Amino acid sequence: MPGEKTQPDQPATPQETPVLDPTKQAPADPVDAADADATEPAGANPESPASNPETDPETGTQTAPESQPESQQTPDAESGPAAGDADQASDENQQSNPPQDLPLDDLRMFAEVFGRIKSDYVEPVDDHELLSSAIRGMLSGLDPHSTYLDPDEYRNLQVGTTGEFGGLGIEVGMEDGFVKVIAPIDDTPAQRAGMQAGDLIVRIDGKPVKGLGLSDAVKLMRGKPGTSIELTVVREGEGSPLTVTIERDIIKVVSVKSRLLEPGYGYLRISSFQARTTEDLLKAVAKMKAEAEEDLNGVVLDLRNNPGGVLNAAVGVSDAFLDEGLIVYTKGRIDNSKLEFKAGPDDILDGAPLVVLVNGGSASASEIVAGALQDQGRAIIMGGKTFGKGSVQTIVPVDESTALKLTTARYYTPLGRSIQAQGIEPDIELARGSVELAEKAAVEPLKEADLMRHLDDANDPKPTDDNTNPDDTSLVAEDYQLSEALNVLKGLSLYSKAAKAP
Repeated sequence: MPGEKTQPDQPATPQETPVLDPTKQAPADPVDAADADATEPAGANPESPASNPETDPETGTQTAPESQPESQQTPDAESGPAAGDADQASDENQQSNPPQDLPLDDLRMFAEVFGRIKSDYVEPVDDHELLSSAIRGMLSGLDPHSTYLDPDEYRNLQVGTTGEFGGLGIEVGMEDGFVKVIAPIDDTPAQRAGMQAGDLIVRIDGKPVKGLGLSDAVKLMRGKPGTSIELTVVREGEGSPLTVTIERDIIKVVSVKSRLLEPGYGYLRISSFQARTTEDLLKAVAKMKAEAEEDLNGVVLDLRNNPGGVLNAAVGVSDAFLDEGLIVYTKGRIDNSKLEFKAGPDDILDGAPLVVLVNGGSASASEIVAGALQDQGRAIIMGGKTFGKGSVQTIVPVDESTALKLTTARYYTPLGRSIQAQGIEPDIELARGSVELAEKAAVEPLKEADLMRHLDDANDPKPTDDNTNPDDTSLVAEDYQLSEALNVLKGLSLYSKAAKAP
């Protein structure tokens, strides 16, 4: 039935899970690892929102790809609502190319180096740590998103997409040897402390970050809830480094928030794409319709500073607003990396206008949604250029406690655009800012009603409540981009109604 959309089917938990590794290193879903793509919960995402960032659940710091979105297998649902196929990183579906034999001379050289370190290094070296470092070295030379997950990191990845973890609440990645903030997560210690997308963290509790790997930097930021950490931050436009003190906390990410901005006009905020995001979105839209007591005239979908997350969620959200057509597809060297995800019938808004807000902190899964809705002509994209992470990472278990996160494909929008290092260009570019009510009043013409001791209209009844929620008015008044999005939405709604009129 129109307006009734169900979530894409979730594939069985695969042994190899594609992850969308955007700005936010989102841990794989504990139940459905494949879903854990884009949002590895609180990791540290690289600089701009790399498409789905990886998050380090422990620090609430998400790690994102350096400047490219990792997509936990960015598209997670292969065709249509029942897609969940994206998780097809399973052994049965994802068939890797047969491994090539390592030349005997190279094996001898590796054994020689290993033995020399064991026998001659100034201090004793643990065999396991030495081998782990060798594996990390092989992966680190590939790209910013491929990495080796030790037991702690693998466990964090699996916990991250559930939406609750301990840490600071930022997505981070590496840039020029420093930790770059891709985006602070809504309602977290990092956001409340004033951390911004694009901030470069140069010191952690006084210790220089230069020379540390991303995982090492993230470990320094982790700690028990209630303890404080001091970050030295370089911010564009500031003449000197800033010192930001943040108290660690348990991060509970509310993936979807909603409200009516005005009668008939809804607002949906998705802060990250997690396993239950599509389900929460459907409930939020139903709730707004009930509050409006009628069909919605239009909706603003806010994906700003959303580092990404689970691929299935990105496909499910896109599918909710589309009634047909391609959502996203991936291409790589492995046969199973060539996937397509298509929308099923029914649009939950029944064709009502849709405006999507994005910015440089929108990565990975966010870019999948924005790209799909833009290419299909379903929404107007407003704000700033997105992060540009268009690569797909697959979680490949090595044993029960460790895994590889390996880039296996790139993802493309319905019209064949690669988002990798390019991002999504908005249809309407908007500067950041706020609407100052005082300035607004200064340019409004003087009216009789503004004069002191003016006479009331005897025929007018006394003012009554207009059912306007002061909080909703304040939300738009303080957010210039949202204010402009609402204005465009109203125009689209009027145009749509006029076009349907006989």
